[in-house]
Amino acid sequence: MVSTASASLASLWDEVAGTQPDPDLWVVVATLVAALAVVVPQAPWRIARNAITIAHEGGHGLVALLTGRTLTGIRLHSDTSGLTVSRGRPTGIGMILTAAAGYTAPPLLGLGGAALLGAGRITLLLWLATALLLAVLVMIRNAYGAVSVLVTGGTFVLVSWLAGPQVQAAFAYAVVWFLLLGGVRPAFELQAKRRHGGAGDSDADQLSRLTHVPAGLWLFLFHAVSVCSLLGGGRWLLGL
Repeated sequence: MVSTASASLASLWDEVAGTQPDPDLWVVVATLVAALAVVVPQAPWRIARNAITIAHEGGHGLVALLTGRTLTGIRLHSDTSGLTVSRGRPTGIGMILTAAAGYTAPPLLGLGGAALLGAGRITLLLWLATALLLAVLVMIRNAYGAVSVLVTGGTFVLVSWLAGPQVQAAFAYAVVWFLLLGGVRPAFELQAKRRHGGAGDSDADQLSRLTHVPAGLWLFLFHAVSVCSLLGGGRWLLGL
């Protein structure tokens, strides 16, 4: 029985860590168009932005833990805003990195996903995404946030276990395109809010108070990370 279990685990690991064939170019382009159709128009973006918020707040939480802070909890709200609370020094490099991780997390996750897909690791990408969502779920502290993460994570589980290779590939490419494209828009939305006198306590403004660097420069950093991630990740996805 032990040998059978070991063989099953070895087979599962080979499936997860192995490579899968790249989808046809038309599938890659179709998923790009689908992601654009979700990110650009306001109506679908208002709903889909919840997924970007999960990545945003998850980025805050992950970096808080990596820098030695104590993560208290994450809240996601129906207006697609979120809040990550951690305890530790109110200043210093840990707090700066934690504050900077939000807007940069979705495009960097997209870039990492594009690297995995470029290497043919479709199954590994789906399993890693599921694991990250499970880690976020553990730290959620409100009902709406729990439902949002459960629905998102459940979708990944269903695709990973029940869908065929072609559907998995199309889903993985659509998700990564969405992260890359959806990671660009929030920085522009923040810029527009700040131009009209809103978002006075945004991540850029918090970073400005922490570092005495103008918030506009932090906003430029968010733009630079998201656009460069889109360009680099797009080249990997398109096989250029």
